Parts: sequence; structure tokens; C-alpha cells
Amino acid sequence: MKVVVFGASGMVGRGVVRECLLAEDVESVLVVGRAPFDEKHAKLRDLVHASFSDFTAIERELAGYDACFFCLGVTSSGRSEADYTRITYDTTLAAARAFVHASPNSVFVYVSGAGTDSTEKKRGMWARVKGKTENALLAMPFRAAYMFRPALIQPRNGIVSRTRSYRIFYTLAWPLLPLLRAFPSLTTTTDRVGRAMLQCVRTGAAKPIVTSRDINSLAKATLPA
Repeated sequence: MKVVVFGASGMVGRGVVRECLLAEDVESVLVVGRAPFDEKHAKLRDLVHASFSDFTAIERELAGYDACFFCLGVTSSGRSEADYTRITYDTTLAAARAFVHASPNSVFVYVSGAGTDSTEKKRGMWARVKGKTENALLAMPFRAAYMFRPALIQPRNGIVSRTRSYRIFYTLAWPLLPLLRAFPSLTTTTDRVGRAMLQCVRTGAAKPIVTSRDINSLAKATLPA
């Protein structure tokens, strides 16, 4: 299996890259970012691309891959709807169009979020924009596309969030996380997200919208009996 990862420097992306590198059936991992990735591995190749509004210049580099794991995202806090849409919708669709053109028989996995609005009509701005993004991706001619909607994601294996407010939240919530793990519909982990993405490529998922409970179930299926 050959995979491409966008957003590898973020909390979720790092967890996904880690699981890809650990997986025996993953032959290579291409990381696409605006700046060089700070990890090295025999399976890992780093591709720096400055403009995330247009990926046509690197389409050839995206050919021949089995899957794209799109983990790039920003908080909507303090952003206008136009700005959030440009980053969340425009960037994601630009990458997806280039990838499906280069690797049409592929799987696309997008990290969305619990509460995303598929109707694109509800009051919450971020939920509408995420819903619009999901709907556009599901309409594209991938072999399969999955929208991951995790609620709380616990960082594991030394990974930390780059967002200050999230780091503060995880510090304060850390004592409660063992209790929250008893509720698989509410919480998952960075390593489970990565394993679940790989399982979507191997066997598929029951439905295109993948919740925290689904993520945990898919990740469990990858563990030895």
C-alpha cells in the first residue's frame, strides 16, 4: 500500500503517519506540506509545496497511490466564514481534485469532526463548511471516500497539539481521559485514527460517515487476535 498524507505536522497527522510507518503492508508514505517534515524514515518521502490553493504542479508526484489521508485543518475560532471556507473547503478540494486525477482508483479519508452538518443549513458556521466539504468529497470519483467525524481525540505516543488552546484543554482534561475512554462514542486516540484509516483502505468501512465509535471498531480490527 502506498499512501499520501496532508497535514502530517499536526496532532492527528503525526499519529496517522506513525501508524502508516509501523504498518507492514504500507510500502511508502508521501507527506505533502508547505515546510519540510521533521521526521525521517526509510518509508517516508517529503514533498514541499508552497501553494495549497493549486496542486496541479505536483500532480505527477501524486500518481500511483492507493490512498490519501487528509488531516489538515484549522480551528474556526476568530476566523470569518470566508476565511474558514478558503482554508477548509478550497484547500481540501484543490488537493482532492489533483489526487483523484493522478490516482483515480484510490481511497480518500478526510478528518472532519463530530457535529458536522451534512445539510449545510444549520447555524454553526464551522459545521456548515465541514458539511459542504464532506459532500463535495463524497461526490468525487474516488474508489471510496470516508469522512472521519471524531469527537475528542486523545494524543498518544508523545504527540501534542500545535494549537495552544487544545494543549491547555488536554492538560486540564487529562485526569478525566481514563473515564472518557469508557464511552467509545465520545473519544478516540491518535493511533486509533491512523489504524482505522488504514483499515478503510484494506477492507472499507460500513458507511462513508465514520464516527468515533466506528474509528475505535475499525482500529480494533487491525490488532492481532
